[in-house]
Amino acid sequence: MSKLRNSLISAAVALSQSSLTTGAFAATVAEGANVAGAMHVSFSNGLLKMAGNLYLPPNYDRNKKYPAVVVAHPWGGVKEQTAGLYAQKLAEKGFVTLAFDASHYGESGGEPRDLESPADRVQDIRSAVGYLTNLPQVDANRIGALGICAGGGYTLHEAQTDLRVKAVAGVVAYDIGDATRNGIEGSPVSATDRLNLLKSVDAQLNKEAAGGPVLVQQLLPSREKIDASTPNFVREAVDYYLAVRGGHPNAKNRYVVTSPGLHFAYYPLEHMELVSPRPVLLIAGERAETLRFSQAAYATAQQPKELMVIPGASHFDLYDKPQYVVPAVTKLAEFFGRHL
Repeated sequence: MSKLRNSLISAAVALSQSSLTTGAFAATVAEGANVAGAMHVSFSNGLLKMAGNLYLPPNYDRNKKYPAVVVAHPWGGVKEQTAGLYAQKLAEKGFVTLAFDASHYGESGGEPRDLESPADRVQDIRSAVGYLTNLPQVDANRIGALGICAGGGYTLHEAQTDLRVKAVAGVVAYDIGDATRNGIEGSPVSATDRLNLLKSVDAQLNKEAAGGPVLVQQLLPSREKIDASTPNFVREAVDYYLAVRGGHPNAKNRYVVTSPGLHFAYYPLEHMELVSPRPVLLIAGERAETLRFSQAAYATAQQPKELMVIPGASHFDLYDKPQYVVPAVTKLAEFFGRHL
């Protein structure tokens, strides 16, 4: 097994040095630039087969052991999008990094497709940590975890009870439970909204219990449906996910409509104190409608902890815009470099 892993790592180094030829023909950034230098890998998550992209540092030395970072993607995303970008940039700073498709998404297993289950997402991260722990090129005592958007909320939650994670960070962390119950800035959720959503989930669950199919609907509206009344958060999401900038054919822009029923009772940030004395870093945008989630996580966490608010940045600016991603990656590299 060790020889096999070594040969795979060597192949990844060669790929990194030559870059991906497919990138020249990619339709989107996510299909090309964000995967340059990555090696496709797979690992087990119980009975599921998970798919990931493994990134190695420049001038990789097979005789050395490296610190490593798991990177979890947003709700509805895949490994080639913003998670792949952050994994790639951190690898350039000297880390072995792994961006992976969550179960039910992309090239990973899991049925039904496009189900957003917090419990499954947390277990996905656990399995990714286990995969890195067993790579001979990784120092098992120097593994960190990073999540973006909903991946940030899940990663912060997972680290609370996984001592293998020695340092944890969230970029524009999104508490999918709080967002479902109360909304985000500019898009509040009322008590009536909550009741109606739960009723619709229950009705669909009853249909499925009677033998009906799982109902999957569009997650974001089509670009042609964006107008002056569209909330800014949705507008920016469409500008990223449904455009050349961030779109990927494996990100289907769909969700299982009963997923929010799993989100209502999810409280990922309530016990951030459990991470201590391991360090926590939170990075958010000054203009992000989700800023309060990072602030809440910071308030609950104990030392050592840091909160970096990037001036002028919105939530989706921190997905890929260089003027915001560069300082975020610089901070992440310093943080993981100091604590791993």
